[in-house]
Amino acid sequence: MSGRTQLMWDEAVTGYDFGRDHPMDPVRLALTRSLVGALGLDREVRVVAAKAAGVSTLRLVHREDYIEAVRAASADPAAADQAYGLGTVDDPAFAGMHEVSALIAGQSVGAAEAVWRGEALHAVNFAGGLHHAMPGAASGFCVYNDASLAIARLLELGAERVAYIDVDVHHGDGVQAAFWEDPRVLTVSLHEHPRTLFPQTGWPEETGAAGAEGSAVNVALPAGTADAGWLRAFHSVVPELIADFRPQVLVTQHGADTHFEDPLAHLAVSLDAQRAVQVACHELAHEHADGRWVALGGGGYAVVEVVPRSWTHLVGIAAERPVDPATMIPEGWRQEVYARTRQPAPRRMSDGRWPVSWAAWDEGYDPADRLDQAILATRRAAFPLRGLLP
Repeated sequence: MSGRTQLMWDEAVTGYDFGRDHPMDPVRLALTRSLVGALGLDREVRVVAAKAAGVSTLRLVHREDYIEAVRAASADPAAADQAYGLGTVDDPAFAGMHEVSALIAGQSVGAAEAVWRGEALHAVNFAGGLHHAMPGAASGFCVYNDASLAIARLLELGAERVAYIDVDVHHGDGVQAAFWEDPRVLTVSLHEHPRTLFPQTGWPEETGAAGAEGSAVNVALPAGTADAGWLRAFHSVVPELIADFRPQVLVTQHGADTHFEDPLAHLAVSLDAQRAVQVACHELAHEHADGRWVALGGGGYAVVEVVPRSWTHLVGIAAERPVDPATMIPEGWRQEVYARTRQPAPRRMSDGRWPVSWAAWDEGYDPADRLDQAILATRRAAFPLRGLLP
């Protein structure tokens, strides 16, 4: 065990369950934890179960009336108030919803506390990353915004600069909203263009409120963007911003729904490119935040083929024991997958595209290319507000 990394895990987080036909199947969490164990990564980290976030912690981001509405719907799902986004198709109410949502939030807050206090250098909560929840409403499968709560707790503990990188296929709208007016938090989101995907926000012109100009940065990617384009966009925007901002802590959200097999979106990214961005985030934390890194999960609805492998790679990278993409997956885990889901499991920790490559921005760009147009739009909108050249 390296002693430098905490994996936040409580089996009870698998109770975050919107029902049998909902895309957010909690089996993705159970299978990820099982694959982490099958590859021996749980021997390389400290596995910690934090307590659930209490009301005073939830109030760092969420309105008290909303918390009460969640608690009421949790006690009686039939009484869910849709004015708060509860009891909808995306966010059905279920018994115990408040308790398990607060538990997931508690893992992310606990991760942030451990990293800030020096108890761990890196901490991972792959059950977290529920980035759509708003201060006063559930949204997009998210009840409490654990990512925002982790950041708010870091600020409460004294952090003056926190950077948040979100590479989920959906815009990190809830986190952006929570810190829209706060120049201490830099939010950077790479996502499918709002013209073609929920939540229809995350335009490059969204750059932060007066007094916090340039604190929100959005890269809206064309549908169909694949590995080389996705990585080009990331490396053309994120490292320069992080180097300029000099965060004391890096918080990252690693939704796996950018993958070409994900049923809810339209990017064409491989597992290998997702791993490459995880590696890049780890490096950015060490280059600019003294290694302090809180890594979260997020979306991901190819719950057998993609999510467990992607987040197991994340755990390995955070543990500084990265899993070789050529690694064959243990047969015992594959049998467990079939027993749980009646689906065939992947055979190795790669989509066969490693190593992935991309063209660097400083090598030139094509203003007629849709991807380069997206990158240019972001740089022109946000970079001058931070004193950077577009």
